Amino acid sequence: MDMDSASSVVLQALTQATSQDTSVLKPVEEQLRQWETQPGFYSVLLNIFNNHMLDVNVRWLAVLYFKNGIDRYWRRVAPHALSEEEKTSLRAGLITNFNEPVNQIATQIAVLIAKVARLDCPRQWPELIPILLESVKGQDGLQQHRALLTFYHVTKTLASKRLAQDRRLFQDLASGIYSFACSLWSHHTDCFLQQIYARDEATALSSLERTLLSLKVLRKLTVHGFQEPQQNMEVMGFLNAVFERLKQFLECCRQGGPDSTCREKLEKTIILYTKVLLDFLEYHPCPFIPLIQRSLEFAVSYVFTPAGEGVTFERFIVQCMNLIKLIVKNDTYKPAKNIEDSKPESLEAHKIKTAFFTHPTLTEIGRRLVSHYFLLTEEELAMWEEDPESFAVEETGGDSWKYSLRPCTEVLFLDLFHTYSQTMTPVLLEMVQNLQGPTNAEDPVQLLMKDAGKSKPSSSLVASSTNHLSFQDLDSNISDYAEITIISSMQNVKDFRFAFYCHFVTPIPNNTYKCRGILRHTIDLNIDGYTIHNFCLRYQQGQMQRDTFRLPITTVVKPSVPNIQCVTFGTKLMSPLLSRYKLIRRRVIWLIGQWISVKFKSDLRPLLYEVILSLMQDPDLVVRIETATTLKLTVDDFEFRTEQFLPYLESIFGLLFQLLQQVTECDTKMQVLHVISCVIERVNIQIRPYVGCLVQYLPLLWKQSEEHNMLRCAILTTLVHLVQGLGAESKNLYPFLLPVIQLSTDVSQPPHVYLLEDGLELWLVTLENSPAVTPELLRIFQNMSALLELSSENLRTCFQIVNAYIYLSAAEFLQNYAESLCRSFCNLLKDITNEGQVQVLKVVEIALKVSPILGAHMFQPLLPAVFRGIVAGERYPVVMSTYLGIMGRVLLQNSSFFSSLLTQIASECSQEMGQLLGTVIEMWVDRMDNITQPERRKLSSLALLSLLPSDNSVIQDKFCGIINISVEALHDVMTEDTETSTYKDCMLMSHFEEPKLSDDEEPPTEQDKRKKLLALEDPVHSVSLQQFVYEKLKAQQALMGDQGFGVLMETVDTELVRQLQEFLQGL
Repeated sequence: MDMDSASSVVLQALTQATSQDTSVLKPVEEQLRQWETQPGFYSVLLNIFNNHMLDVNVRWLAVLYFKNGIDRYWRRVAPHALSEEEKTSLRAGLITNFNEPVNQIATQIAVLIAKVARLDCPRQWPELIPILLESVKGQDGLQQHRALLTFYHVTKTLASKRLAQDRRLFQDLASGIYSFACSLWSHHTDCFLQQIYARDEATALSSLERTLLSLKVLRKLTVHGFQEPQQNMEVMGFLNAVFERLKQFLECCRQGGPDSTCREKLEKTIILYTKVLLDFLEYHPCPFIPLIQRSLEFAVSYVFTPAGEGVTFERFIVQCMNLIKLIVKNDTYKPAKNIEDSKPESLEAHKIKTAFFTHPTLTEIGRRLVSHYFLLTEEELAMWEEDPESFAVEETGGDSWKYSLRPCTEVLFLDLFHTYSQTMTPVLLEMVQNLQGPTNAEDPVQLLMKDAGKSKPSSSLVASSTNHLSFQDLDSNISDYAEITIISSMQNVKDFRFAFYCHFVTPIPNNTYKCRGILRHTIDLNIDGYTIHNFCLRYQQGQMQRDTFRLPITTVVKPSVPNIQCVTFGTKLMSPLLSRYKLIRRRVIWLIGQWISVKFKSDLRPLLYEVILSLMQDPDLVVRIETATTLKLTVDDFEFRTEQFLPYLESIFGLLFQLLQQVTECDTKMQVLHVISCVIERVNIQIRPYVGCLVQYLPLLWKQSEEHNMLRCAILTTLVHLVQGLGAESKNLYPFLLPVIQLSTDVSQPPHVYLLEDGLELWLVTLENSPAVTPELLRIFQNMSALLELSSENLRTCFQIVNAYIYLSAAEFLQNYAESLCRSFCNLLKDITNEGQVQVLKVVEIALKVSPILGAHMFQPLLPAVFRGIVAGERYPVVMSTYLGIMGRVLLQNSSFFSSLLTQIASECSQEMGQLLGTVIEMWVDRMDNITQPERRKLSSLALLSLLPSDNSVIQDKFCGIINISVEALHDVMTEDTETSTYKDCMLMSHFEEPKLSDDEEPPTEQDKRKKLLALEDPVHSVSLQQFVYEKLKAQQALMGDQGFGVLMETVDTELVRQLQEFLQGL
């Protein structure tokens, strides 16, 4: 390719590729794709994006094409790989100058240089690092920045390589350039600090950018560049300097204020400093031990003392809390149970931690967490009012504690309490006692304190509280209680103890309630407790107004101890203050949800359902959403009993449906749908009378959620449980249901990426609950061929769907789809695991079971391979067992097809049919132990016995083996009647009966019923093996005569004959 002409052609193509006109864009993209493999193409691209006179968009495209080409064609073994000559030229061109004026293009160039470095540096590109270091030292500001940017990306890429040899190379690089990197970082940091103190913010911002880049380089070198970093004085010196630099930069934040032009970059740099410490702690816990003391002092000082006021920001607080948490919970810093087995470094670290976390320190940390960080912020309260749905959908679980303040504070509190429970228990108990008393609803701070407190109750905390709190403490100011509180307990049984009760209902600040929820699993349940049996009894007898539970507040439940009565305060909050108590209502129903899984007395669940029913009608949306979440936890609990829930089902389900309609955000609708799904799943068929409105609403919601695939996933999950609950009645949903399945499982439709897994599950349950096949249901199977070609993790579900179609309507299904299905199976069997092979063969086996004649005909292309597998003696036992199951069906129920198959294989192998049959029988007898299922063992016996009576010499030669298999099968399936001393076949089924189900058992699906009816016609379940053996032996005796039959029986072991006679006695 001539370079000048090529440049103009490629430049024109790239210019056209920036067009928004698809008619222009598509042909140009195809042309560029063809040029990718042409020699010289990437040299042209290099010239284009290095030409600063050209249009920025054109240069941007040139960089992207170059970068993508590295992944595809730079490796020597890649198809159409670049020549070594061109790569040498390209490497030289990439580092000729670092003067790119456009930031975005400069970043992309730095990234593509790093990609090349990952493959070629240092062996094929030894000059890269020296040139970068030389350019970084330059006086030109732009060149220095671009070289430093490239230096960072190269370092980052090389540090990410994980092979041992690559790591050694990076360590060699790190040891050689670490001093320079440190001096570079120190120089730029000092420059920035001088400039910011001089109020020269424009220049300071440029220096801060270089400080940030040099710090990023140092982070990678420090964390990944040294196997034993504690032995390098410069590394440890840098890490110790981090704390001082952090203080300087935080002070810059204080002086500059939130409106400073450097503020954003300052915060990024501060966070990067904390990442250096966190990464070093993660990768080098032992070398970090000398830094534990300073790290804890620094983090605690800024997060839990006034030192941090005015300088800290949320992301920094999260990082500091994470630093404390990771030090506290690091396994390396924990001594062994047997101190003598502990490593010296573990003992040293433990000693440092113990010395730091003194009683005053833990007291202050605990107080600040509960009274400051657990409180809802003004922003959160504003969100509650302005956007309640976003407020209600909290980010929890997973790694959210690493990035979000609220989960971070909760995790830190829990870890500190678990580690230092003996110290922190009295601290929190003291807070409980100090803060007892009435709550002023006019004071929003008190309400916030109550809300935060309900979030994190500790189990071991309340367990030990019995040593500190008395009944007098509990009874103080009882008239001022105003919160929904349900205590779970069992009379005379140790479950929720009075100690827990003290913490659960004491009117301490809201943040302490928050503590109770988080620490729920640490309560010691071995303390003598009291029940609320009297309360329940009085409630049931009508002595307490049930309207109490209809109020936005409800009852304080007092234990059944002398001289303490249950008190309700329904009127106190019947006022404008109701809206302010929503904090309490929401937190208490949350708290109940947290305790459900710990222990909750079954007898009290109806009371809880009444509370849920009341709060589902709360005027506040956040409270209703939280109540729905608690309902899910309640229903999804192991102790859930359907019969207790049924009286409330209609009302609660109706309110859930109303909530689903009221919320507008996708995340909230998903959350409510999950609750609805859980309720439907647990009550099963009991839901049928109440789903009419939901069934009518879901099509509308599906249409509205066209752009929200995750919401559609939640709809699919709801439909799965709805179909299971409706059973055969789900056929009324087909006008909506089948198009949904069609879209979700069509791999040509983009949404299938999100919907496929749930769509396949819905398809399966729809078939399982279908009373009869419909043309529309049959038509959906057109999607299956493409799904089988994917060979994804959903393959097992696909096979289950195929089986369901066969059970539903084998004749119609096989006549329409057996040919394409057989082709798909043949392709699958070429490259599939043994387990996958078994799944394919099971489909064939079921088809033969449902329709022996049609199944054998339709899957005829697969059966010769099965026959050959038996003859060859397949080594994998499960595959061999499946082979024998298939061939047993063919031999027993379609003997003419077996004969034709035997003829075909004999012809292919150039063998006599009799000889081949003898080999099959011999292998069958030899591998009988591979068959573990009693049904298949009986089937094998019936199949081989079906060869009798016969005068074929081969079959008579194998007579002993046939009898051996038959006796083994008789042992498997025959049970002895002790009264009559006779045997009967335990697999026989004479008629179909609807099973009697308990309330907790799921009713049989339509497919279950079809399987039962099919079993009545299956020889395995309709033919007595004992009778069949007897009849076949009598027929063989009649054929050969008594003398000939006697000679034949002499070939059988005498012990087998004795056992056979024992089974056949009385016939």
